[in-house]
Amino acid sequence: MTALRSIIARQIAATGPLTIADYMTLCLLHPEHGYYTTRDPLGAAGDFVTAPEISQMFGELLGLALAQCWRDQGAPASFALAELGPGRGTLMADMLRATRGVPGFHDAARLHMVEASPTLRTAQARAVPGVTHHDTAETLPEGPLFLVANEFFDALPVRQMLRDGEQWRERVVGLTDDRLAFGLSSPLPLAGLAHRLGDTATGDMVQLSPAAATIAETLGHRIAAHGGAALVIDYGDWRVTGDTFQAVRGHTRADPLEAPGTADLTAHVDFETIARAAPCAHSAPTPQGVFLERLGITARAQTLARALDGDALANHVAAHRRLTHPDEMGTLFKVMALHPEGAAPPPGLDP
Repeated sequence: MTALRSIIARQIAATGPLTIADYMTLCLLHPEHGYYTTRDPLGAAGDFVTAPEISQMFGELLGLALAQCWRDQGAPASFALAELGPGRGTLMADMLRATRGVPGFHDAARLHMVEASPTLRTAQARAVPGVTHHDTAETLPEGPLFLVANEFFDALPVRQMLRDGEQWRERVVGLTDDRLAFGLSSPLPLAGLAHRLGDTATGDMVQLSPAAATIAETLGHRIAAHGGAALVIDYGDWRVTGDTFQAVRGHTRADPLEAPGTADLTAHVDFETIARAAPCAHSAPTPQGVFLERLGITARAQTLARALDGDALANHVAAHRRLTHPDEMGTLFKVMALHPEGAAPPPGLDP
């Protein structure tokens, strides 16, 4: 039994079952025992690997896409180049390396990262000297904002709702025989899910993410007022249906109620939630593989391959496949941009 499990059990016993959102928040961000606040979860020694850790090509192409977007919007003389949930800083470092040759881009860029983990903040500061850290997106500076959020929204807390006729029951975490267990609330009339009555039936599960909506609204206001763009890359779809709440420990699926605080907890991203909340334009969600191919990943892979052989070449080929192939990350992961009304979306994306 973990220390966090005991804390959660006492809280449930005192105040009743937790929503999935409250459970996720405790497991991931508890100040002493939370998953993100106590460890570096990335890499072979951690629990999962993200696209920037798979290949430098991912960050290079995203950096060049944002640089082109910056130029298309008149190359503002000062702007925030920001990342939400930056991991070890690998993505930002690759973006900066790839854009060194873009005239004026580095001189105008002010580097910002939104990160909750003290451990990862240390790694990010080593990878990207001079970066300014933020606890939330709300404190990002006013002005043009060019931002990347790669596998950030999937870790935000979600509420799961099971349709029951014209109402909804919320999935909760309670105690059964002193064990953490899922349960359902009494029926709840939820105006915020009225738009889902047309594409669901009794017994279907959908999710709400108030945190995602709040952050999308914040980013959208900045972009609408000052210009810029936000690239959101994550697994999910326009509308999410079904139970996508999951845990990963040691690169393997795990029981999300087992050993709280020791596994990564995520849920598929509902891109419609982000688009509806942001008061600016948005692109169509595009499969990651299609997006990267439009940006020229295969040509870049071929260029890098010329200097490789043996295991290094085999790993490089495998990385290209993992990022782009439909059976790997190419279809499951989507890319959507927030951008100003009347402006073109970043390269690689359709309006």
